[in-house]
Amino acid sequence: MLKRFIKYYRPHRGLLSVALTAAVIGAVLTVLIPAITRRILDEYIPHDNLNGIIQGLAMMVILIALTTAMSYIRVKWGHILGVRIEFDMRAEFFSHLQKLSFNYFDNVKTGHLMSRISNDLNQIAEVAHHAPEDLLISGSLITGAFIAMFHFNVPLAIIALVPLPLLVSWGIFYGGSMRRGFRNVRKKIADINSSVENSVQGIREVKSYANEREEIDKFRLVNVSFRSAKEKMYGIMAVFFSVMSLLIESYFLIVIAGGVILIHFGQNVTSGDLLAFVLYVYFILNPIRRLVDFAEQFQQGAACFERFIEVMDIEPDIVDRKDAYAFDPVYGRITFENVRFKYSQSHDWILKEITLEIPAHKTIAIVGESGAGKSTIVSLIPRFYEPQQGIIRIDGHDIMDLKQKFLRENIGIVQQNVFLFDSTIRDNIMYGNPAATEEQLIGAAQKANIYDYIQSLPEGFDTLVGERGVKLSGGQKQRISIARVFLKDPPVFIFDEATSSLDSESETLIQQSLTLLCRDRTTIIIAHRLSTVKNADYLYVMNHGQIVEHGTHTELLEKQDYYHKLYTMNLF
Repeated sequence: MLKRFIKYYRPHRGLLSVALTAAVIGAVLTVLIPAITRRILDEYIPHDNLNGIIQGLAMMVILIALTTAMSYIRVKWGHILGVRIEFDMRAEFFSHLQKLSFNYFDNVKTGHLMSRISNDLNQIAEVAHHAPEDLLISGSLITGAFIAMFHFNVPLAIIALVPLPLLVSWGIFYGGSMRRGFRNVRKKIADINSSVENSVQGIREVKSYANEREEIDKFRLVNVSFRSAKEKMYGIMAVFFSVMSLLIESYFLIVIAGGVILIHFGQNVTSGDLLAFVLYVYFILNPIRRLVDFAEQFQQGAACFERFIEVMDIEPDIVDRKDAYAFDPVYGRITFENVRFKYSQSHDWILKEITLEIPAHKTIAIVGESGAGKSTIVSLIPRFYEPQQGIIRIDGHDIMDLKQKFLRENIGIVQQNVFLFDSTIRDNIMYGNPAATEEQLIGAAQKANIYDYIQSLPEGFDTLVGERGVKLSGGQKQRISIARVFLKDPPVFIFDEATSSLDSESETLIQQSLTLLCRDRTTIIIAHRLSTVKNADYLYVMNHGQIVEHGTHTELLEKQDYYHKLYTMNLF
């Protein structure tokens, strides 16, 4: 894990060098202060050397000023280093999420991902900044202090050395418990984020069912779980820091007592030696305190980094083959050959032996009762999921041999649950083609029968739609998503029609747009309304993951079989 973490320093070696150089220089300068103090006490004052005293005090002032300057450099550029590492890791994390397949997002909570990309990475950045400089400062100060102490008085230096192994052993022994506690707390924070997000996104349903109390109770459960985890973790931390504080505070007593005993027995220990040793112990305790504080931060950061690499180690289920290619032009003839599919968490086949053909530039409808597998079929064409058996071809090319980006660039989709980004109408339509001109934008809006409505708004195309398009009606959102596809202008169009909940005026406008959009392109419609079925060139009827009938609308009605039953009972 440490090896993987170190790689994030490589692009910022210059900043790291500046921060660490300042840390080392500051530590060395600090070690000189007690040595000068000892000389003043043991040499200058006994010999009444006023010039020496003044020079010594002046040197101490200079050292303090230089130490302050080094501290400024270290703090500023060290934190900037942490920010830039956090930036790199967040960018890498987000890019990795874009590569993951739908299977991953089907089984993960958005709140957990948000916790990783915000709270966890912020904690990791703090460790990235403090880890190298804290270790270097502490190591330099402790090493420098003991070199000086052994030079001044070996017996007293040995006494001062005795408590160090105990301090280090306690930190190592108890650190694992803290790490496990912090890891558990991070998981609970993710649960809280997920609960809040779920409740806020479904706030209309919550209020429409007057279930505010139920949501409060559900949140209370995760909040209590978080509180318990954090209280337990703070209990472990209290033991750790209490014992560590006892060991640190005892350090002064051990050194002073050792010095007094040596002086009492006539050993060669001067008052300057004892004061210098007390100052050195003070300078040693500061880095030890720094290391103790860092231990807490490091345990949190290590737990966060583990959660970070958990996601980074997940490989996408769907990847391009080494020899994946694109072709041109795309006409849009689509065939399914004995396709079988089931979701990763399911034991039941969702699609069974699907064989069908969709001619280029034709409109076909897939009909059937809810849960028949209609939406699953169209999800396989752009490779949102991959079938376990069978072959899907476009213009004779196996889609498994094609580049995902090429495949999806040539397929336009209007989904049943329309998603709009929390931005302007302009941004949402331009998402279909970010390089489109203003004329193309207006043309797409006109074809989607949404232009007149947009013009009636005070801010026109620059009107904010709200989160998930909450400020717009269902029909308006769907027409904006259709305008987005017009702007993309793909040769293959998939329309998971969801007009059943719309008013008749919105449905009429969408049907007019749909007629334009279907012209000269391959169109697949998941049918929910009879009006759409009648306009299709050909129909496939599904039941329990299988195609049970296919033909034109008239042919299927004449058979008076399953389709006739659905049609007469208005079940789709």
